[in-house]
Amino acid sequence: MPSEAAAAARLDLDAFVPYRLSVLTNRVSGAIARQYSERFGLSIPEWRVMAVLGQAPGLSSSEVATRTAMDKVQVSRAVASLMAAKRVARACDVSDGRVTRLSLTRQGRAIYDQIVPLALHLEELLLSALSAEERHEFDGLMTKLARQVRLLMPLT
Repeated sequence: MPSEAAAAARLDLDAFVPYRLSVLTNRVSGAIARQYSERFGLSIPEWRVMAVLGQAPGLSSSEVATRTAMDKVQVSRAVASLMAAKRVARACDVSDGRVTRLSLTRQGRAIYDQIVPLALHLEELLLSALSAEERHEFDGLMTKLARQVRLLMPLT
């Protein structure tokens, strides 16, 4: 239960780091998504699935969900849509028939290969606001925060 001081505190969203990170992430993702959505008809979850599979083919849907921090329903819908568009294929795991493995199809790989340079260009455009030293520091801070977020997770 929060203390009286904590209960009396006001939440200033403009200074609240989790809110600011969320808004920034949504704005960056939305700006980049407009680029590949217009050209390739991909949603943000679909692109995230393709991006992960482009780097690490053969993952299960659960592994994709873990790597992207998306919930399983989002991943399932994105995979179904990508399979319908023949951009992702599913195959049974050879050692465990209960598990299916996902990979990009030839068509999916062709789209991935076109989006990657665009995504890298847009990242460079975003990061051009920072000096080389600031970029290095920002990368280190992001790594620290990614490790620290485990303290926010409930123990299971």
